[in-house]
Amino acid sequence: MKLWKVIGLAAFAGVAASGVVVARNQRRRAAYTPDQVRERLHERLAEASRNSG
Repeated sequence: MKLWKVIGLAAFAGVAASGVVVARNQRRRAAYTPDQVRERLHERLAEASRNSG
């Protein structure tokens, strides 16, 4: 039964760590203004166009 407790704690730690990563990424995305997002999308589109052709 002790093995299941260890597995459960490891799973809980993994879920908590994933939540922290998601929250950090969300804060970083939310820091962009709409103009910055639009500019980055245009840059990525131009780069993709250059690489595909």
